[in-house]
Amino acid sequence: MDSTEAIYNGLKDADIDFIVSIPFTNITELVEMINEDDEIIHVPVTREEEGIGICAGAYMGGRKTAILMQNSGLGNSINALKSLMELYEFPLLMIICHNGAEEEDTSFEMVDSTPRILKAMDFNFFKPSNPEAAYDDVRLAWDLSEEEGKPVSILLDKNYW
Repeated sequence: MDSTEAIYNGLKDADIDFIVSIPFTNITELVEMINEDDEIIHVPVTREEEGIGICAGAYMGGRKTAILMQNSGLGNSINALKSLMELYEFPLLMIICHNGAEEEDTSFEMVDSTPRILKAMDFNFFKPSNPEAAYDDVRLAWDLSEEEGKPVSILLDKNYW
């Protein structure tokens, strides 16, 4: 099982049936797999907070929701995550590409900030190091999100892909 299949299979086994995504390179193959799946509704959006609101509505309509985003977009969605998802106890699985490394020009600051932001928000997260761990973590994260009634994240480093 490769890295993309692990995430997709984890989503399927968690019965996630509604996924919002913000376009970026790392998830191209995953989005193609999702788009080919008749059991999953996929809604591409341009802003993370827009996606959070759409996920809230989908959850109220009986869907199990996830959002695919980059770590640089986490800051864009803090208010929606706290004042909508957590306040009303809506579960949400956030698959976050944890971009940034010393050799990259973008998102370097967010490498260290992303886990700290999630901890400050009192949101749990997983950082799988391989596809097998990612598959398990996706399913566990959704269960934890439902149990807690708030978002839980999977942080995927650039090396994961």
